[in-house]
Amino acid sequence: MLDQIKALNDELFDEIVRLRRTIHQHPELAFEEEQTARLVADTLRPLGLELQTGVARTGVVATLQGAHPGPTRLLRADMDALPIQEATGLPFASAYPGKMHACGHDVHTASLLGAAMILHRLRDTLHGAVRFLFQPSEEVVPGGARLMIEEGALADHPASPAPTTVFGQHVMPELPAGWIGVRSGLYMASADEIAITVRARGGHGAAPHEIGADTVLTAAHIVVALQSIVSRNCPPDVPSVLSIGRVVADGAHNVIPPVVNLWGTFRAMDETWRFRAHDLIRQVAEQTAAAFGASAQVDVRVGYPSLYNHEEPTAFVREAAVEYVGAERVVDLDRWFAAEDFAWYLREVPGSFYRLGVGNEARGIVHGLHTPQMDSDEEALRVGPGFMAYLAWKRGLDKTEREASGDD
Repeated sequence: MLDQIKALNDELFDEIVRLRRTIHQHPELAFEEEQTARLVADTLRPLGLELQTGVARTGVVATLQGAHPGPTRLLRADMDALPIQEATGLPFASAYPGKMHACGHDVHTASLLGAAMILHRLRDTLHGAVRFLFQPSEEVVPGGARLMIEEGALADHPASPAPTTVFGQHVMPELPAGWIGVRSGLYMASADEIAITVRARGGHGAAPHEIGADTVLTAAHIVVALQSIVSRNCPPDVPSVLSIGRVVADGAHNVIPPVVNLWGTFRAMDETWRFRAHDLIRQVAEQTAAAFGASAQVDVRVGYPSLYNHEEPTAFVREAAVEYVGAERVVDLDRWFAAEDFAWYLREVPGSFYRLGVGNEARGIVHGLHTPQMDSDEEALRVGPGFMAYLAWKRGLDKTEREASGDD
């Protein structure tokens, strides 16, 4: 079956590349994925899958029922792009100014469409059901995952019971095209947005002694003091990062503004520490401001939780990857402090989130995610769709899952 799936991937390769390029050329931001969703639905409809559109506004859920009893497993791809001006020079570069698929979601969506086409041709050998989930808005909090869960993506459907395993795939430019990266346990960080507003009276830069508090000086001390939260309060075995990335003090060379705004991100891999740190951020900012005679308002926007890859499904992914691409092309991943709303699915259902290499140093495809030059070597599409299909097909034969679903 492995060779058959690889052959089908090769047969469909040109069509999968065409889909990827179409999606790449027409990027759509979070919850605006109307054109992408239509392309997904139009591609899947001729396959006769059970199809739901408009899930979480623009999401699509499709279900393929195999010919034999077995569990339901879910494969997910995200569809949204980023507000970045593309600078790749590709002939199929973004046609929309200020929008770009700089995080590989074009590859994710094309891969999942390819997996659906492959498994449709193998449905007579397929055990159980495969649910294909095309999700909007991974890039913007609160994200599309929670909304899709709320709208039944993980629930029982008329054509299939609830999924017992979930799998997600994400491109990795640092890894050669077609290689697969795996990590069990904690893999990705939670991500929360921090906004701090410092206020005082403001006034002439030549007379700070007359205005009571200097908002710029106060904000500077807050930025420095915040770093003590991780260095002095976080347990040393808990990875955590707090960064202030934007400071706006709209004064002038001789004007101390009445308001200074700070924005930052807080990342953690421990949920208990995460929420304790929120309280410390508020405390440090407010009390530092008070010490300088100013005030600070702190807004913590809670984002995605940390992502935990369940041990058994991740071991399954590793085993399947070794079979599919060879042990020399399967790597152990380090922890990654990016955030992913796939974490919400993993909080509900066991599963694993793995990486697909899309880099090619010889061809200059080396730029990282969320950069204007980010690109993917399309040779990775000879692996990504087929491997997703193989995961789903092979999982249907897994005895443990069949017993759990009552179909053994």
